[in-house]
Amino acid sequence: MANLGRYEKKIGFKQSAFIIAEISANHYQKIDNAIKMIKAAKEAGADAVKFQVYTPDTITFNSNNDYFKIKSGKWKGQTLYELYKKAYTPWGWFKKLKTIADNLGLAFFATAFDKTAIDFLEDLKVPFHKIASFELIDLSLIEYAAKTKKPIILSTGMATIQEIREAVNIAKKSGSKDITLLKCVSSYPADPREMNLSTILDMKKRFGCRVGLSDHTLGTAVSIAAVCLGAIVVEKHFTLSRKIKTPDSSFSIEPIELKELVNSVRMAERAVGDVFYGPTAKEKTSLDFRRSLFAVKDISRGEQLTEENIRSIRPSCGIEPKYYKRILRKVARKDITRGTPLTWGLVR
Repeated sequence: MANLGRYEKKIGFKQSAFIIAEISANHYQKIDNAIKMIKAAKEAGADAVKFQVYTPDTITFNSNNDYFKIKSGKWKGQTLYELYKKAYTPWGWFKKLKTIADNLGLAFFATAFDKTAIDFLEDLKVPFHKIASFELIDLSLIEYAAKTKKPIILSTGMATIQEIREAVNIAKKSGSKDITLLKCVSSYPADPREMNLSTILDMKKRFGCRVGLSDHTLGTAVSIAAVCLGAIVVEKHFTLSRKIKTPDSSFSIEPIELKELVNSVRMAERAVGDVFYGPTAKEKTSLDFRRSLFAVKDISRGEQLTEENIRSIRPSCGIEPKYYKRILRKVARKDITRGTPLTWGLVR
């Protein structure tokens, strides 16, 4: 149970985004691929691996009528049943996959698409539950997941403010005290121009929840930007290779890209830092190269300081430049050699 507590706490770490490698259908229904992906995710530095728990029969209905046919997009021409039959993860794999992830120190969890999936995942003792964007309006499913009292992650693709509010309210009412919303655009791949990451800031304020990103864009730039805006979870579809054609491979990142994402996110977190003014520790040595007031010509005792014989130049050995106009009214107490930094003791 110690690991479980660590994973739950980590979602809430300040400025430490929880990075999820979403394996989804990218195992190509071969368990060896799924195992390789878990190990590759660990090597790349991910915090968690996520699968999806459904069967064609638990997520849709086997029918060829027009209601069930996909009419546009990358899956056009298939029925929903045909798509999910090619994409689902056999439930018999999960115990072994979770053991492998646990041994590697990765959080292992899954998106649940119906109540039987929640029950199945509870038996596996997953640390938290995830509800997909398309199921956000299934309030009875959210209620069932929330009653486990485990942290719950809700993706919000397509959702209106009212739909998100209803989902959050039912989760809270059902006992969930730990809710994370994921900003999401449910198109595959998503267009960065439609991501509207500023919504992350509004979601945090409006719903009083932690907020992250489920990112279906190509590349890693959008995820990094989201972290800079306060995203504390980043979920990204992951594949061993886009050459392995699966329903999700075209908008997934490969191991080297996942590693780059992790490294870039960690760098971005360090760069965001805290509110801070003044010189940093390493900037202090640069203070010497600020400007100050110098004599740029020889100045005789009693001679007035003018724009011709003093200037604001680097380095910062003399009086600060903000006193330039004030010192122009002064005269030299003694001879001042060209190249001498001005001090108050040299003038009167």
